[in-house]
Amino acid sequence: MNKYYLGIDLGSTTSKAVIINEKDEIIGRGITNTRANYKVAADIAREEAIYDARFTLLANRIKQDMEAKPAFKKYMEDIRSVFQYQQFKRRMDRLETVLRDTVQVFPYENKNVIAEKLNEIIETIRPQIRHGFINEDLGARNQFFRDIVSERYNAEVAQKGAAFYEPLMLAFDKSITPVENEMVLYNFKELVLESMNILDEKYQGVADQQEDGSDEDWYFAELNAVKNNYKNIEYSLRQHIEEIVNEEIHIAKMVGTGYGRALLPFPEDCIKSEILCHAFGAHAVFPNTRTVLDIGGQDTKAIQVDRHGLVTSFHMNDRCAAGCGRYLGYIADEFGLSLNELGPEAMSATKETTICSTCTVFAGAEVKELLHNGEERPNILAGLHKAIVQRAMSLIARSGGVRNEFTFTGGVARNQAVLKYVKQMVTDSYGEVTMNIHTDSIFMGALGGAMFARRNISADLPKATKSVEMAGD
Repeated sequence: MNKYYLGIDLGSTTSKAVIINEKDEIIGRGITNTRANYKVAADIAREEAIYDARFTLLANRIKQDMEAKPAFKKYMEDIRSVFQYQQFKRRMDRLETVLRDTVQVFPYENKNVIAEKLNEIIETIRPQIRHGFINEDLGARNQFFRDIVSERYNAEVAQKGAAFYEPLMLAFDKSITPVENEMVLYNFKELVLESMNILDEKYQGVADQQEDGSDEDWYFAELNAVKNNYKNIEYSLRQHIEEIVNEEIHIAKMVGTGYGRALLPFPEDCIKSEILCHAFGAHAVFPNTRTVLDIGGQDTKAIQVDRHGLVTSFHMNDRCAAGCGRYLGYIADEFGLSLNELGPEAMSATKETTICSTCTVFAGAEVKELLHNGEERPNILAGLHKAIVQRAMSLIARSGGVRNEFTFTGGVARNQAVLKYVKQMVTDSYGEVTMNIHTDSIFMGALGGAMFARRNISADLPKATKSVEMAGD
């Protein structure tokens, strides 16, 4: 029986899980922004990692075909996207029911009219989301149920008029949290087979496209290549699905880390500091890393590591969440934007507005005043992003500066504007150093946990700094 190792990073805004094999290869990743119930969050992340692991095992069965035939690779990407949609749809069906039930108990006299408006919104956004998953790779661009729904729901609510804004938004706020905190178990085989049927319809409906030199030629050529071969691919997959479904993902050992790690039902020796795990995970991907910056939801950490990936020193921010993911979430709410929209809008700025306050609440008040005085929103956002990185840079300096390769981890590493200022300020302060930004940056803590689990080694934070900067950990 193959042995696998699990790391769970229970963060303040997102929870991540990573499964590795005995060769330290990542075979499964799972993530959720469920946070009202940490146990459910950990369970959801773990189950998502197991589903992802089964896809990895399935892809390994047809590895030679995928390497030799681009159509096989494209089909696997498509089937994962449709599988994500099938998961999303089941949770969306539940949300629709809860939304309708919520409106029915409203005290509003016109609740029947509100219910009609709600139905109109649901019927509008449902096909939008389906199209996004199946045709536009929505699942890869946005992994969170709440964000995908709320972005479209809010846009439709804005079209219904001021009289309906409050009740429709109230219905969503009351409904979304209980739904996203429900543990839903999916039948892997059932969803894969349903996904194949949907792809069957998709490819049958694709008309051959005439290449005309446009930027989309590559897409149509790729799609038509799959269209002409997907039955062979489907047949190859069906031969392996039963075997994959029945294969046990045996977790030999697991390690929990992150802001909420104390709430995990793990033995004490299976709980590690997030500082240790982020450092170990970053070093595993980039062995020459000696400095790690992690900007998470609740705190920011500047970490120095040795050649083994073990922590030699670190500095953290205090308990205030300014400069962290929650700070960005607060600002997004102030502007009525999703987190995914913050970075791109900040990148469109013509200048960076100076933000004086470092406190989350005071910064919110300062933002409102700047808007009132006519400052452009992109410029304010650019100033906010720059201020976040300036705070992080002061922590790096106190921890020992940037040595050798620099690696940026945490969910905020996905924000383009933060990346821009990190690269700019590290270069200005320390010269041309190698800077590592990885697609798995948000999973580094969970990866480090899984690697600690596989090695079964003990490690601790350096005593010299352990008592100094632990307030935000």
